[in-house]
Formats: sequence, C-alpha cells, structure tokens
Amino acid sequence: MEFSLVTFSVLIVVGFLAGLISAIAGSGGLIVLPTLLSVGMPPLQALATNKFQSVFGTLSSTVNFFRKGHIDLKTMKVTLLCAFVGALVGTWAVQQLDTELLKQGLPYFLLLLALYVWFSPRMSNHDTEPRCSERKFDLGVGGGIGFYGGFLGPGMGSFFAVAYSSLRGYNLKRATAHTKPLVLITNTTSMVIFVLAGKVFWSLAIPMALAQVLGARIGSNLVINRGANLIKPVLVTVIVILALKLIFFP
Repeated sequence: MEFSLVTFSVLIVVGFLAGLISAIAGSGGLIVLPTLLSVGMPPLQALATNKFQSVFGTLSSTVNFFRKGHIDLKTMKVTLLCAFVGALVGTWAVQQLDTELLKQGLPYFLLLLALYVWFSPRMSNHDTEPRCSERKFDLGVGGGIGFYGGFLGPGMGSFFAVAYSSLRGYNLKRATAHTKPLVLITNTTSMVIFVLAGKVFWSLAIPMALAQVLGARIGSNLVINRGANLIKPVLVTVIVILALKLIFFP
C-alpha cells in the first residue's frame, strides 16, 4: 500500500495532533483511526497502526510527567498490575461476548461524564479528600477500566483521569499524569498482540510514532504549565465528541 506525499504528510500531522490531544485529555485515536480508514487502510491494519503509534505518544508523555515529578510510580504498582490483568481478561472477553449493549449505552454514559467533569468541584487544580482506599481503587478502577480497555476501549484515558480526581482526590494535573502509565500498559498489551499478528503498517507507523512523541511532549508540558484551566475544557470537548461520534457514526 502506497500513499502520495501529500497524504503521507497529512497523516504525520494527524499523528502529531493526536499525541498533543492525548497528552492533555486522552482519546487521540478519535483523530487517527478514522483518518487511516479514510485513506483506504484495511480496518485491522488501521487498528494495529493506530495502536502502535499511540503507544509511543503515551510513552513520551509518561516519561515527561515522571521526570518532572508528577507521577509516583511506587503508589501505582498494584494499579498497573490490575490494569494489565484486566486488559488481558477484557481482550479475551470481547471475543466471547456480545458488545452491542455496551456500545449502545456508552455514548450516553460519556455525556453524563462530561457534565460531571464540567460541574464537579473536584475537577480542579486542588487535591481533595479521597473517597475510597488505595486497595479498592486498584481492584475496582485499575482492574475495571483495564478490562474495559481490552474489551472496548474508547475514552479509557478519560475514565482513568476522572476516577483519580473523583475517587482518590487528585487534582486534574496529577490525575492526568497518573493516567498515562495505566493507558500505556493497557495499550502496549494490545499492541504486542497486533505486532505478533503482523498487522502493523510499518512504513507509516514509525514516522507517525515519532510525530506522536513530539506532540505528546508538547501536550504534557502544557498540562504541567496550565493544569485544570487547560485540561477541563479539552477533556469535556473530547468526551462529548467521542459520545457524538459513537451515536451518529458507531
């Protein structure tokens, strides 16, 4: 499969923008996947290529947040393990169960989530009191959203960020930073499966991954510098667009 220079350049820019948006609010695949499909890439190759390049964008923002002291990996060991196990189980379950009911209800849940993010005082630049213990969060949120990531996936990063703010009391900057390692381990699990299956379109995946790295670095720096003033409106916008996409273009 070959692309013209113009198409190739557009796809690189799309990778950059997806990395930028994902670092701030997640769901960069909203841009990448439809674009890959629109240029004629077969669905499985598009999914695999999207997953590969997005992993490197998430890795870039994770490293940046960690180096600047916004991620405490020591507190995340069990959460990461639960997310990994949840992703494995979800990947198996999606092959066994009917996803139609979840697909139908998800857009409306996302719209409610957007309202919560916009109006909740916990979605701010300030830490608040935790509403659940670390153990309950690890199992319920780490394992549960990890399962969802393997089972269906859209909005996973947004779910993690909102969960950290609403249940663990993290401010939005800290919540967004701690979301990245969880998304990274979940998506890497899927990426490895795609790579082993030989579905990645390498000549496009690698340059898009480099563009993602750059976009994610800039996006994570914007999060660090501007906090909830940037994250909140971008997060709400991304969630609403995702919901509308699932309603009108399932």
